[in-house]
Amino acid sequence: MELHFFLPESELYVDARGLPVDEVPHSTRQWTPIERAGTPVGIVLHDPAGQTDPGLLPKLLEAGGLALEIARLRVELRRQLAEVEASRARIVAAGDEERRRIERNLHDGAQQRLVSIGLALRHAQHELAGGTVGEAPQTLDAAVAELAAAVDELRELARGLPPAQLDAGLAPALRELAGRAPLPVEVRATSARLPAGIEAAAYFIACEGLTNAVKHAKASKVVLSAGRANGKLVVSVADDGVGGAAGAGGSGLRGLADRIAAQGGTLEIRSEPGAGTTLTAELPCG
Repeated sequence: MELHFFLPESELYVDARGLPVDEVPHSTRQWTPIERAGTPVGIVLHDPAGQTDPGLLPKLLEAGGLALEIARLRVELRRQLAEVEASRARIVAAGDEERRRIERNLHDGAQQRLVSIGLALRHAQHELAGGTVGEAPQTLDAAVAELAAAVDELRELARGLPPAQLDAGLAPALRELAGRAPLPVEVRATSARLPAGIEAAAYFIACEGLTNAVKHAKASKVVLSAGRANGKLVVSVADDGVGGAAGAGGSGLRGLADRIAAQGGTLEIRSEPGAGTTLTAELPCG
């Protein structure tokens, strides 16, 4: 006699170990369905030749219905735990493969370019130290071109990776960002942790807004804020600069708008001439 349990979520019949079996096994044995409150619990495979009382098995199954239901739930839980462990193993394997891919690309691409740049600069240094210009200008031009290509490769590798600064949360990351700025930056940020995608988007919003304030706004101060309101994270970068920023004027702001839209958020830029610029993004965060 064998007992097979029915798992309604996956619509599979499994044995006591949670391994799938045929719903109606191809054998000479008879199978009797097990139900509880009209819901299938499993089946029992048995040999009709060995039964002296055909009505005994249904009575036993009915009397042990609760115990069988508990056993089925245990099998289902065991199977779900096994699936979780397998899923974790796949995630770890995918992470390891991605790490190896980045290492290969760094070694074969940007690293080799940087080594080449170092050699070129050393060659130019020797020429200039000898008192002759020689091919130093051409060498330096080639080194600059290689450096630009290396930067592009590094950007391509880093695309989609969350900033390491966010490991401790959004507020510490924003304070660290403000500390690197060449002008005073006041930070007002929530200490609550948020979904990884929302935190990354908020961080890049702050980076872009602060970069624009430093490079274009001629600002003397920036206020950087990030707080929750009505199920949204509201991120604001406000400066006291010259204003007049155009929403579609630069690729940085266009890319930022795309990033925000991908999170289902909105972006607003207020920048009247002479009145500074305020960049405000709202990101849904439940």
